Amino acid sequence: MENQTNAGVRLNKFIADSGYCSRREADRLIQEGRVKIDGRVGALGDRVLPGMRVECDGRRLSGDGEKVYIALNKPRGIVCTADPREPMNVVDYVGYPIRIFPVGRLDKDSEGLLLLTSDGGIVNRLLRAAGGHEKEYEVEVDKPLTREFMEKMMRGVPILDTVTLPCKLRRTGERSFNLILVQGLNRQIRRMCEALGYNVQKLRRVRINSLRIGSLAPGQWRELTQGEVDALLRSIAHSSGLPAGEGER
Repeated sequence: MENQTNAGVRLNKFIADSGYCSRREADRLIQEGRVKIDGRVGALGDRVLPGMRVECDGRRLSGDGEKVYIALNKPRGIVCTADPREPMNVVDYVGYPIRIFPVGRLDKDSEGLLLLTSDGGIVNRLLRAAGGHEKEYEVEVDKPLTREFMEKMMRGVPILDTVTLPCKLRRTGERSFNLILVQGLNRQIRRMCEALGYNVQKLRRVRINSLRIGSLAPGQWRELTQGEVDALLRSIAHSSGLPAGEGER
């Protein structure tokens, strides 16, 4: 992780550490001229020294916000965004008293485990495919599985001008399987199945790294235990913060 030295800390990291948003979102806010350092408009690459005043949309940020980690069993119909213009946004649905945002996405018609946090510093590292961070899904499709379908899914499927990374697949029924991905392309599982002539009927995420959905019912959420937080942070300790995909949508 980046150390705060006499040279200060990068502006996007300062904003993320405040719990205001992720680093990626912070970059966008900086580019839009909505962030100020000691009264001047900040720029990408700026560094914040101790005692400097940082504001976003007029709100002063501390650089050391409260870190909250929440596991939600997202029901169908809820949208994985913090945008208040979306009436079914997941942040309003949870209604947590401090600012949180979702890590990655599940599309509106999918359900299952979603991590929400105020810790903007972990987002890109957790989503980065190169870090090997596993996400496990239960999938049901519209017709019986064939060996060819399963083998092609595991090897990689051409979608979105690329070929998906190899993944793990375990058959659980005539039309159902468990799938483990380390990648997060837009609506990846649905697109992979459609490319092979199948349509997804049900999609549920049950695990992110070591974090499991457990007994959470659809719509229920809970704060992570300290042990779960420690395991999550250990799993991303050596991951880069470079941009990544955002998970199955």
